[in-house]
Amino acid sequence: MAHGDERDEETMAPTIAMQVIDLIRRSGLDRGAHVREQWVADSLEISRSPVRKALAYLAELGLVTREPNRGYFLNRAAAELAHVDLAAEVDAEEAAYFRIGDDHLTGRFGGEFTTAEVSRRYGLTTREAERVLGRMEREDLVRRRPGRGWAFQHALATPAAHDQSYRFRMIVEPAALLEPDFRVDAEKFALHRGQQEALLRGDALLLPRGELFRINAEFHEMVVGCAGNAYLLESVCRVNRVRRLIEYRHQTDRQRLVRQAEEHLALLDLLERGDREAAARFLHGHLDEVRARKTGLPGADS
Repeated sequence: MAHGDERDEETMAPTIAMQVIDLIRRSGLDRGAHVREQWVADSLEISRSPVRKALAYLAELGLVTREPNRGYFLNRAAAELAHVDLAAEVDAEEAAYFRIGDDHLTGRFGGEFTTAEVSRRYGLTTREAERVLGRMEREDLVRRRPGRGWAFQHALATPAAHDQSYRFRMIVEPAALLEPDFRVDAEKFALHRGQQEALLRGDALLLPRGELFRINAEFHEMVVGCAGNAYLLESVCRVNRVRRLIEYRHQTDRQRLVRQAEEHLALLDLLERGDREAAARFLHGHLDEVRARKTGLPGADS
């Protein structure tokens, strides 16, 4: 196979993986069922090579497990895969929410606007437009203007601004771990450990982008909150609010979310062992790596 064809198959892996999930749902497979390559290839009428890459993709996301010399086995029953989201939201309001945000970030939609304008522009009923704008208002993305209009709040709309937000977090979050009043909250650690482990078991694929952002943001806010310093916590919460829209545009890389969850669990391990200095270094490196990947901008030493 030519290298170009191999790259095409890699690019298509999420799309074919979604077709595999649909096939599993239609077939009503139970947890532990053997998902055979040839069965998938025959059912989808495609060759085994792209199927193999799609199954490997699902394995990285925790929905199937590969057993040597046996193949792939399902980690979730078909009924649990009803809301899989690999690429785009299917709900009209959810889709409009992301279109509005993307249009704003790319300069296609801004300034002051009305509910009626949003309704016409994005094909929503008035009630749907009100719900979408109400959600964006609760998330500090838009604000009501005097009368019946709306306007966008400040958002991180450029790579440079996004980079600055991460550099700010690289200063504040590791420092919070070294505060004299830092205490591990066992109950909160257990809650967030469970959420991160669920991402490794398939939630990185199952959950919509907004929920994935919430889990990630609240993880970092929880860790900083353990420092017992309200000013540090509020600063991180504020950054999370203004970076929400631009972050949503990066949530389609579900494989990255798996690695991120693994690193979050490693950070919890370090903190629970009481090695806060190592945890601070680890967190700084974690944030810097994510910063570079998302912004495409080099580090200070590059």
